[in-house]
Amino acid sequence: MLLLKELMRLATQHRTFYCYVLLSIWIFLLIAGMYRYMGNVETSSGAGAGFGPSSSGTISSLGDTSSSSYAQRFAKYRVRCAPLGQLQRLDDGGILEGWKLQGVLLVIRHGDRGPMSHVRTTGINCGVGGGTDNLVNRYRSFLHNSSSSASGSNHMYWNKVGPFHGFPLLPATERGCPLGQLTYKGISQLLHVGDIMHQVYAHPLGLLLKPTLNRGAMETTPHTLLNSDEVVVYTTRYRRTFQSALAMLFTLLPADKWLGLNVRESHSMAFCFGECTCAQSALLRKRLQAMGDTQLLKRLDVMEAMQWIGGTLLQHTPNGITNPFEVVDAMLTVLCHEAPLPCRHKKRSPTARPTRKNPNQELVDVINIDQDEAAPNLQQEVNNGNIEPESNEGDNGNPSLPQEEDHQEGCVEATHVDTLMSFADELSKRSADHAYYKLSGLLRSYGMIRHIVSYMLKMISGDRTKFVLYSGHDCTMQYLTAALGIAISEGQTIAYASRLAFEVYRSEAHTDYYFRVVYNGRDVTQQIDFCEGGKSLRVTRDSRGNKADLCPIENIIRFLHEDYFAPLNATNFKEACGTTNPPKANEF
Repeated sequence: MLLLKELMRLATQHRTFYCYVLLSIWIFLLIAGMYRYMGNVETSSGAGAGFGPSSSGTISSLGDTSSSSYAQRFAKYRVRCAPLGQLQRLDDGGILEGWKLQGVLLVIRHGDRGPMSHVRTTGINCGVGGGTDNLVNRYRSFLHNSSSSASGSNHMYWNKVGPFHGFPLLPATERGCPLGQLTYKGISQLLHVGDIMHQVYAHPLGLLLKPTLNRGAMETTPHTLLNSDEVVVYTTRYRRTFQSALAMLFTLLPADKWLGLNVRESHSMAFCFGECTCAQSALLRKRLQAMGDTQLLKRLDVMEAMQWIGGTLLQHTPNGITNPFEVVDAMLTVLCHEAPLPCRHKKRSPTARPTRKNPNQELVDVINIDQDEAAPNLQQEVNNGNIEPESNEGDNGNPSLPQEEDHQEGCVEATHVDTLMSFADELSKRSADHAYYKLSGLLRSYGMIRHIVSYMLKMISGDRTKFVLYSGHDCTMQYLTAALGIAISEGQTIAYASRLAFEVYRSEAHTDYYFRVVYNGRDVTQQIDFCEGGKSLRVTRDSRGNKADLCPIENIIRFLHEDYFAPLNATNFKEACGTTNPPKANEF
């Protein structure tokens, strides 16, 4: 009895110690169990890295996009998607001490769009999240309040007479990824670009002021009746470029000036304005394409990745999967909108051996996607070289690859994406570094550079035009940057909503005229052959001591009239385009 009492007394005194011991054991077991569980997860997620089914058979190892790991994993490929954080004001000018901004010519690529091929987009949201973008909300509200639509739909129409009459001003759906059409994310991108342009150029160019009848009084007449020629707009007859232009200008201009806009049509993606047909340029492009095909055939791993991703994403491939850039474009629909990597859930039907398609016929189909009605003379325009597909869209005569019947199920893995996208990036940079790329750019952009220089001369001669916009495509920017020698770190890859600005300045001291070129916020004036080194003037850009390079306008005039065709051993456009044998150049 005494022994029992003693044991109870000891137990009571050390109760706290026993609790600590039990708690420590429980924590140890919990941690051990968590480590074991995490090890099993890593093993299962890494098992399906080959070309074929993943170990789960239903979802990708990166299917969970709720964490930041997805964005980080593919960040280098998503640069071409132009996330909003990438759209920033950097070296853009506007106000330089001792200089007056006379005018700006801006070339843009349209914003985010749906894929150019039929892609399985179930579950992909191509819109902006939950009405959180204030610029989109403001634009949509403005259109609803200032437009009338008999159908009551959310995409009001352009009611002005001209080639764009009846074009919708907004995408048809908020979340959809329509074939070749601008998305709400694309609208958001251009609204933000326009907001940056507003901060940089609106005040120096006087775009916020109402015009005056005399120097002493302000006129109360609406802007649109007096200064509609202050802003000139050119766009191709695609909904995505038209909608991008108007979205960008909405945040740049006051509302009444926006309502007074007149939009002009360019019949060519190159904005060639009559200097379009050029057999030599087409030949150079085919030579570059053939070199790319040769590189592809050397890479069995890339072809396997292309077949696996293409077979998983693309819906209709009756002629096989032969163009890696078509698959890249489809893959960007997933990456740009941070959707789960896709999977196959049922057997794929046999794919026929590819045959070479008529590129002109496919081109007509692609162009009609963005037009309200069929253009009867479109085939003739194609044959004349006035219209061509975007550089990485559609079949361009890639090598035919044997196809095999595929009964596999599984998911696209991160390694597949890396293989395909890294090859596309490598090929893009090699192409941009090749001599044929610059020569083709010189021929394709000749008409546009002439047009730009003509507006520069108008701006310095006192013309009322202050801002000229060219709303185009990736190839528009490729031709122009290639001709001017502007090197882009991504090669020939042009991100959505990219911008190339020509800023025209007048010296307040000597009345001399200069210009500078800014690509996506970066001053690239020194990269241009006729502006590099001592050919430009370095001035102070801001109070922090940052510098800007200004190139004399006579340099670009001399380049256009005297030196433009020298690399092609010709003296004029007709002679350069009539050459049957392009200059010899090395392979990639």
